[in-house]
Amino acid sequence: MENEISRSDEALRQVFKIFNRFILLVFRLGLGKYGNQPETSQVMVLVHTGRKSGLQRRTPINYAIVDNEVYCTAAFGHRADWYRNIMANPEVELWLNDSWWAGVAEEVPQDDPRHNEIMREVLIASGFAAPFFAGLNPKSASDEELAEVSAGYRLIRLRRSVARTGPGGPGDLAWVWPATTFAFLAMCFIGMRCCKARRCKSVATSTRASDAEPPISLI
Repeated sequence: MENEISRSDEALRQVFKIFNRFILLVFRLGLGKYGNQPETSQVMVLVHTGRKSGLQRRTPINYAIVDNEVYCTAAFGHRADWYRNIMANPEVELWLNDSWWAGVAEEVPQDDPRHNEIMREVLIASGFAAPFFAGLNPKSASDEELAEVSAGYRLIRLRRSVARTGPGGPGDLAWVWPATTFAFLAMCFIGMRCCKARRCKSVATSTRASDAEPPISLI
């Protein structure tokens, strides 16, 4: 049974990885703020460092802001790669829907008096994700139900330190929009010129054909 659950969790993780690539692209195109609400699914991009490779990693995750602090949860617990990375190196960056921050990650212990309260807020902010994947409505679930379902989760506090600006952050691919617009307008202009040239050629051909026709005799 445990092996079946593990295989199911692993399949779900792979689905998330595919979906996360799309979410990351949305942020890089500068569209992260659109449709990014707790009612649907409030998502940020967490930038962290690979514990083995040392390479920069970017992971979209759900989050909530409680008392001006950013919180998120690792629904796959200690097996989540990004969770293990930030435990090894807590220096992170946060791509929120309206800002970019450097920060430090720290785990909120299970015995923290506000642990379950904040966990509920994070699950509510995940929108459809909690009812769909966790199988409960965090708005109406009892404290006992919430604690049971989230027992294996990890609650993370992300303390923002310095606001970031410059290249390499959210919207780093936003140049695609003006470039695409310019290319589209150029193609339209070239297409119009080609159509005009074809019409002129057609008219000229018709005129020459008319001039070449012999006069019609009336006798």
